[in-house]
Amino acid sequence: MTAKLVTVNVFPGGFNWPIYVGQDKGFFEKHDLAVEIQGTPDSVTQMTDFSLGKFDIAMTAIDNIVAYVEGQGQAPIGPQPEFFGFMGVDTGFLSLVAVPGITSIEDLRGKTVSVDALTTGYAFVLYEILRRNGLELDKGDYQLVSAGGMVQRWNGLREGRHHATLLSAPYNLIARNAGFSDLVRATDVIGPYQGNVAATRRSWAANNMGKIVSYVRAFRDSVTWLYEPLNRVEAIEILCRHLPQMPPEIAAASYPELLHPAHGFFKTCELDREGLKCALDLRNRYAPSTKSLGAPDRYYDAQYSHR
Repeated sequence: MTAKLVTVNVFPGGFNWPIYVGQDKGFFEKHDLAVEIQGTPDSVTQMTDFSLGKFDIAMTAIDNIVAYVEGQGQAPIGPQPEFFGFMGVDTGFLSLVAVPGITSIEDLRGKTVSVDALTTGYAFVLYEILRRNGLELDKGDYQLVSAGGMVQRWNGLREGRHHATLLSAPYNLIARNAGFSDLVRATDVIGPYQGNVAATRRSWAANNMGKIVSYVRAFRDSVTWLYEPLNRVEAIEILCRHLPQMPPEIAAASYPELLHPAHGFFKTCELDREGLKCALDLRNRYAPSTKSLGAPDRYYDAQYSHR
């Protein structure tokens, strides 16, 4: 039997580890799927391509889905009521990282910080971390620039084009090894947060429920395999194989970061309801809109992760 092809669009990074494991260990094949990975440089590109149906599944921040459903996204594509999340993946693994010499959040006063897009993704997490530490954008306490996805932001940080940004593994680990300051983990400041989800379009889902359910099951199998300590060495080998530019020591350091018992990949692949509430609260606080957001079910459908 020929496996059913599913195209999955991702940002580069270690948070794609379960997909790599699913491919290499045969978990997708076990569930009659063949997964083709597409990379994206930033959320504007990803959401634009998503609206055009250029891929089936987006691995993306739930806030991106909320923003574009409500027509609040940075890409000029209008409201996208077709978008919804169907599987919870992680908290985003976000850490606030700064250039060497900055040792506290207060040190960022008067400095430049960067985000992917100004009104989607993890920008609001950054605003909230800084606000809770006495720095507010509307008071001019810091400057903000849109610098693209995580690779672009890390390169900008390295090149001195801005002073701080949010990074997740492996980039926060690479930064730390290079002498940059890992100031704080985001969830230590804001509490539970729903970061990445698997998302698709409602019209595609209506005709492909079996593919979505199989994707969730295979992804969950991959996460379960990753958390098994006996698989640690092979898991790191898989990560290095798919990310050959990643130094082996960074791949090894990613294991306790991404598979932390309390902060790692969601073992059940279900949405964190409290985390979604946090994401919605931050959007209500910071989005440049007077429009009230809808109920959580407007942006997420739990039925697929329960099958």
